[in-house]
Amino acid sequence: MKLNDVFKDISMIDFKGDLDVEITNISSDSRLIKPNGLFFAINGYKLNGLSFIPNAIENGAVAIVIDQDTNMDDVSYENISIIKVDSIRKNLGLCSCNLYDHPSKKLKLIGVTGTKGKTTSTFMIKSILQKQGYKVGLIGSIAIYINDEQLEITDRTTPESYKIQQSLDMMVKEGVDIAILEISSQSMKLDRVVGCDFDICLFTNLSEDHISPNEHPSMEDYYQAKLSIMKLAPVCVLNLDNDYTRKAVDLLKDKSIITFGMDHKADIMAENLSYTNASVSFDLITNDYTDNVTVSIPGKYMAYNALGAIAVAKYFGATIDSIKNGLNPFSVFGRSELVPNKLGYTIMIDYAHTPSSLESILKTVKPYTKGRVICTWGVGGDRDAKKRPIMGEISGTLADFTVLTSDQVRTEDPRKILADIEVGLKKSGGAYTVILNRTEAIRYAIHMMNKDDILVIPGLGNDLYIEYMGVKYPYNERIVIAEIIDEMLASQEENKKTS
Repeated sequence: MKLNDVFKDISMIDFKGDLDVEITNISSDSRLIKPNGLFFAINGYKLNGLSFIPNAIENGAVAIVIDQDTNMDDVSYENISIIKVDSIRKNLGLCSCNLYDHPSKKLKLIGVTGTKGKTTSTFMIKSILQKQGYKVGLIGSIAIYINDEQLEITDRTTPESYKIQQSLDMMVKEGVDIAILEISSQSMKLDRVVGCDFDICLFTNLSEDHISPNEHPSMEDYYQAKLSIMKLAPVCVLNLDNDYTRKAVDLLKDKSIITFGMDHKADIMAENLSYTNASVSFDLITNDYTDNVTVSIPGKYMAYNALGAIAVAKYFGATIDSIKNGLNPFSVFGRSELVPNKLGYTIMIDYAHTPSSLESILKTVKPYTKGRVICTWGVGGDRDAKKRPIMGEISGTLADFTVLTSDQVRTEDPRKILADIEVGLKKSGGAYTVILNRTEAIRYAIHMMNKDDILVIPGLGNDLYIEYMGVKYPYNERIVIAEIIDEMLASQEENKKTS
């Protein structure tokens, strides 16, 4: 596509060079630029996009886009077209839509947002719709999928706009009927879903999270970011049992609204919940039928996730059989994931990293655990510090024993993070210990277990790395658990030989 066509219906402040040059790829990451590439030199929180222009050109960029604050005279490269625009992130999205010929208009697109439950809800929707016979694409915080084929592991909830459009274009070419996009509030602030043509959006819930200098300054700002997502679709699915999402019903009067809940009369409801340590069952009540549904992940919050997913799937004609078969059996990598092991211990990995999600997972497992609930966790650095003592008190109150350890510390001092959490742990009066190294903390917890106990390891979830001072080190808790248990079994065998 010609550069001029990539900028169709997009305003330029200024340009120099050839607008007739051929463009085949687009990115704001210079490392991903290929021959005939269009590079957007975007300034991030820490990095200046202009400094990566030479690398982009070396990789094949033939055109560069700069923002309104950059002087055109300061950016001059031989045989390279330069375009100046305002709202550079927004225009990256719009140019990406043009380059890939607006793929979201060629399939059905579902958006899913909320503080908790986004990932699980997207997988539930995908599972149900697949059972209904649709070919389904998913772009989310774990990976990019077409049906059950994992195409690419992702490192953020919502990819950059050019990656979204490229992925949707690939899905169109692969014959996908319906695509699901997991949407974070930050992605809205950074214009990542600009140009996406949504058919329906799900708002799972909203609770305090992501309030920090680098994210949202207030809950109102956080809420408005989420609300802006819902405004992108003609049909909105809302949870009536959450104060924020219930309030959205009156703020989206020009939309077609589908509601779900348990405590308030809604279009899709659950009653008579029944729990085990591996599932939750409930009576599903809709305008069409009442039937019993089982979700093969435990917890009341999983029933809420299922209700939202059912509401979306029913919009696309999913039958009760597709709903039942899509939710049982069902699992999500890193979400209430039970880890098989040679000792037969009950060990659960989860992504819980907020007060409400930590409370939910501990309250879910506690009533169905014969022995102790042992919780090994920490919180991420460079995030809202106010939640740390709150989460400490929750763990100290609900878990029988807490092993406090490092999580994604990012650029913060891990000892400072754990000290913040300890304030709440001490207040709770609960038993705990502090072990900075995460592997040693998990080892300590497994060694104190017996078969009646459950070990809950919140935090990393599907993350396969630990980030420390800007570097991501490979780290898979499933492998760590297996190796620790192998060591224990080997030690037991050695003791038998010497006794």
